[in-house]
Amino acid sequence: LAKQKSVVKAFQIIDELEPETRRDHILLTEIPAPPFKEMERAKQYAKMLEEAGADRVWIDKEGNVIAERKGKKGGRTVGLDAHLDTVFPEETDVKVKIVGDTLKAPGIGDDTRGLAAVLTTLRALEKAGIETEADLLIVGTVGEEGLGDLRGMKYIFNNSDLKIDSWIAVDGRDIGRIVSGGLGSVRYKVTFEGPGGHSWGAFGLGNPHHAMGKAIDYFSEAAGQFTATGSKTSFNVGRMGGGTSVNSIPFESWMEVDMRSVDPERLRKVDSIFNVSMQRALADYNKNIKRGPALTVNVEKIGSRPSGFQSDDLPLVQRAMAAAKLFVNDVATGPSSTNSNIPISKGIPAVTLGSGGDGNGAHALHEWWVNNKGADAIKFILLVTVAEAGLAK
Repeated sequence: LAKQKSVVKAFQIIDELEPETRRDHILLTEIPAPPFKEMERAKQYAKMLEEAGADRVWIDKEGNVIAERKGKKGGRTVGLDAHLDTVFPEETDVKVKIVGDTLKAPGIGDDTRGLAAVLTTLRALEKAGIETEADLLIVGTVGEEGLGDLRGMKYIFNNSDLKIDSWIAVDGRDIGRIVSGGLGSVRYKVTFEGPGGHSWGAFGLGNPHHAMGKAIDYFSEAAGQFTATGSKTSFNVGRMGGGTSVNSIPFESWMEVDMRSVDPERLRKVDSIFNVSMQRALADYNKNIKRGPALTVNVEKIGSRPSGFQSDDLPLVQRAMAAAKLFVNDVATGPSSTNSNIPISKGIPAVTLGSGGDGNGAHALHEWWVNNKGADAIKFILLVTVAEAGLAK
């Protein structure tokens, strides 16, 4: 496929488009796209996809930008996406600083580089005159990060009328690392509550911090035993807060908890261990309160990403591995938490591919990116897309 005249031409065009890809990359990075506020970037991306030659472009009810490129045969639909959102709040300075060959800005790599790579892929398909057998959907998705909880992908696969046969997500950088499995997660915010009071004068009242400490201990002990054997499953108390002063019994204590596994059954099990531990800790703590009312606990689910496994024998995974070997020597597959989680969990073939270049500092203010053979990754993305969608004769 890589030797076909139209594909060779597309590869050449990708090289020629490098200055334009860089401009797109900088322009999009400098449009803030904080969680749940991606609309301004979405509008710009929709305009760029339309100018690149898509047959039809629209923004759906959830905020996803969707561009359709009709195939010669139709009947099948292949999705290609990068996510619009970043983790940074609205007031973050996202102006790109150019230092030598390095681009520095929050979100410059994750995943604005992916957006630019997908856009150039569409431009190269158009300029090279490549027609695919299947229809293509070129998508900028919302809500991939954090509490966005893959809301863009959930809407596409659960609530839209789109019928999708396979999916290619673009996230990360490394061509040789193909995400072929969905690392599922479930997240909670837990809040223990009580009347609060003075540490001396109200001593004996229930203390939410003490109750939460017991809950963490119970959960850590039981989950630790469970995760010690079997396929890898993780648990983590990531954030904690509450209280007003060192000499006050707090009226609330809260924590945020993350649990992950590729195995859906093991994820359900550690989730059950967590919930049982919270209620057991509350009951045991309340038995020993000396005065005042019993404490209460609110367990709120704040995130749920389904998990799933795909065999490396799956045709889409095989195509991605074969294409990667044209550009790098070492190719590996494995699970991660990306937009591909949603289709994989539904039995729809999906992979997540790297968008190229070098960089570091994802989710940090000092994030940076360097164009080290970045064009190779775009050629790789195009090749996998055409292989999956079929090169029309």
